[in-house]
Amino acid sequence: MDSTMMEAMSKDMMSMPGMATMDMSVLQACMDACSACEQACTVCSTQMMSCAPACMNCADMCNTMMRAMMRMQGMTPASMMAMLDACIAMCQTCMDECMEHADHSEVCKMCAQSCKACMDACMAVRDMIMKAT
Repeated sequence: MDSTMMEAMSKDMMSMPGMATMDMSVLQACMDACSACEQACTVCSTQMMSCAPACMNCADMCNTMMRAMMRMQGMTPASMMAMLDACIAMCQTCMDECMEHADHSEVCKMCAQSCKACMDACMAVRDMIMKAT
Protein backbone atom coordinates (compact mmCIF):
# COMPACT_ATOMS: atom_id res chain seq x y z
CA MET A 1 0.00 0.00 0.00
CA ASP A 2 1.37 3.41 -0.84
CA SER A 3 2.09 6.17 1.66
CA THR A 4 -0.88 8.30 0.54
CA MET A 5 -3.32 5.50 1.33
CA MET A 6 -1.63 4.78 4.67
CA GLU A 7 -1.81 8.47 5.60
CA ALA A 8 -5.53 8.60 4.76
CA MET A 9 -6.17 5.47 6.79
CA SER A 10 -4.19 6.89 9.70
CA LYS A 11 -6.33 10.06 9.67
CA ASP A 12 -9.51 7.94 9.67
CA MET A 13 -8.22 5.98 12.65
CA MET A 14 -7.40 9.14 14.61
CA SER A 15 -11.10 10.00 14.66
CA MET A 16 -12.06 6.64 16.18
CA PRO A 17 -12.25 6.49 19.97
CA GLY A 18 -9.14 4.88 21.44
CA MET A 19 -7.54 4.20 18.07
CA ALA A 20 -5.22 7.22 17.77
CA THR A 21 -2.27 5.22 19.10
CA MET A 22 -2.47 2.49 16.44
CA ASP A 23 0.82 1.72 14.69
CA MET A 24 0.08 1.74 10.97
CA SER A 25 3.04 -0.53 10.23
CA VAL A 26 1.43 -3.30 12.31
CA LEU A 27 -1.83 -2.81 10.46
CA GLN A 28 0.02 -2.86 7.12
CA ALA A 29 1.82 -6.07 8.09
CA CYS A 30 -1.54 -7.65 8.91
CA MET A 31 -3.04 -6.61 5.57
CA ASP A 32 0.01 -8.01 3.77
CA ALA A 33 -0.27 -11.28 5.70
CA CYS A 34 -4.00 -11.52 4.93
CA SER A 35 -3.28 -10.96 1.25
CA ALA A 36 -0.54 -13.60 1.19
CA CYS A 37 -2.74 -16.06 3.08
CA GLU A 38 -5.64 -15.44 0.71
CA GLN A 39 -3.39 -16.22 -2.25
CA ALA A 40 -1.88 -19.32 -0.65
CA CYS A 41 -5.30 -20.66 0.35
CA THR A 42 -6.66 -20.05 -3.14
CA VAL A 43 -3.80 -22.06 -4.67
CA CYS A 44 -4.14 -24.79 -2.05
CA SER A 45 -7.89 -25.10 -2.61
CA THR A 46 -7.20 -26.28 -6.16
CA GLN A 47 -5.26 -29.33 -4.93
CA MET A 48 -8.45 -31.37 -4.48
CA MET A 49 -7.55 -32.53 -1.01
CA SER A 50 -9.88 -32.58 1.96
CA CYS A 51 -8.48 -29.22 3.08
CA ALA A 52 -9.96 -27.44 0.02
CA PRO A 53 -13.17 -26.20 1.75
CA ALA A 54 -11.20 -24.81 4.70
CA CYS A 55 -8.78 -23.14 2.28
CA MET A 56 -11.60 -21.50 0.31
CA ASN A 57 -13.25 -20.26 3.51
CA CYS A 58 -9.96 -18.97 4.84
CA ALA A 59 -9.21 -17.15 1.56
CA ASP A 60 -12.62 -15.45 1.78
CA MET A 61 -12.11 -14.50 5.44
CA CYS A 62 -8.64 -13.07 4.80
CA ASN A 63 -9.96 -11.03 1.89
CA THR A 64 -12.80 -9.69 4.03
CA MET A 65 -10.42 -8.87 6.89
CA MET A 66 -8.09 -7.03 4.54
CA ARG A 67 -10.94 -5.02 2.99
CA ALA A 68 -12.30 -4.11 6.44
CA MET A 69 -8.89 -2.84 7.53
CA MET A 70 -8.63 -0.68 4.43
CA ARG A 71 -12.05 0.83 5.16
CA MET A 72 -11.62 1.98 8.74
CA GLN A 73 -14.51 4.45 8.75
CA GLY A 74 -17.38 3.07 10.75
CA MET A 75 -15.25 0.45 12.50
CA THR A 76 -15.26 0.33 16.25
CA PRO A 77 -12.62 -1.41 18.34
CA ALA A 78 -15.21 -4.08 19.28
CA SER A 79 -16.16 -4.82 15.66
CA MET A 80 -12.51 -4.90 14.60
CA MET A 81 -11.73 -7.33 17.43
CA ALA A 82 -14.60 -9.59 16.33
CA MET A 83 -13.30 -9.57 12.74
CA LEU A 84 -9.77 -10.33 13.90
CA ASP A 85 -10.98 -13.18 16.12
CA ALA A 86 -12.90 -14.67 13.19
CA CYS A 87 -9.88 -14.41 10.90
CA ILE A 88 -7.62 -15.98 13.52
CA ALA A 89 -10.07 -18.86 14.01
CA MET A 90 -10.41 -19.47 10.27
CA CYS A 91 -6.64 -19.41 9.78
CA GLN A 92 -6.22 -21.89 12.64
CA THR A 93 -8.77 -24.25 11.09
CA CYS A 94 -7.16 -24.02 7.66
CA MET A 95 -3.66 -24.44 9.08
CA ASP A 96 -4.71 -27.54 11.00
CA GLU A 97 -6.32 -29.06 7.88
CA CYS A 98 -3.34 -28.28 5.66
CA MET A 99 -0.84 -29.65 8.18
CA GLU A 100 -2.46 -33.06 7.68
CA HIS A 101 -1.17 -32.97 4.08
CA ALA A 102 2.05 -31.00 4.59
CA ASP A 103 4.23 -34.11 4.39
CA HIS A 104 2.76 -34.97 0.97
CA SER A 105 2.15 -31.53 -0.49
CA GLU A 106 4.45 -28.52 -0.61
CA VAL A 107 1.40 -26.40 -1.48
CA CYS A 108 -0.37 -27.45 1.72
CA LYS A 109 2.81 -26.82 3.70
CA MET A 110 3.11 -23.32 2.22
CA CYS A 111 -0.56 -22.66 2.88
CA ALA A 112 -0.23 -23.73 6.53
CA GLN A 113 2.76 -21.42 6.94
CA SER A 114 0.81 -18.53 5.41
CA CYS A 115 -2.09 -19.21 7.76
CA LYS A 116 0.27 -19.13 10.74
CA ALA A 117 1.79 -15.82 9.59
CA CYS A 118 -1.67 -14.35 9.12
CA MET A 119 -2.77 -15.51 12.58
CA ASP A 120 0.33 -13.94 14.13
CA ALA A 121 -0.25 -10.65 12.29
CA CYS A 122 -3.93 -10.56 13.28
CA MET A 123 -2.96 -11.25 16.91
CA ALA A 124 -0.49 -8.35 16.79
CA VAL A 125 -3.24 -5.98 15.60
CA ARG A 126 -5.60 -7.41 18.21
CA ASP A 127 -3.02 -6.82 20.96
CA MET A 128 -2.47 -3.27 19.73
CA ILE A 129 -6.21 -2.53 19.82
CA MET A 130 -6.50 -3.98 23.33
CA LYS A 131 -3.69 -1.70 24.53
CA ALA A 132 -5.23 1.34 22.79
CA THR A 133 -8.70 0.97 24.27
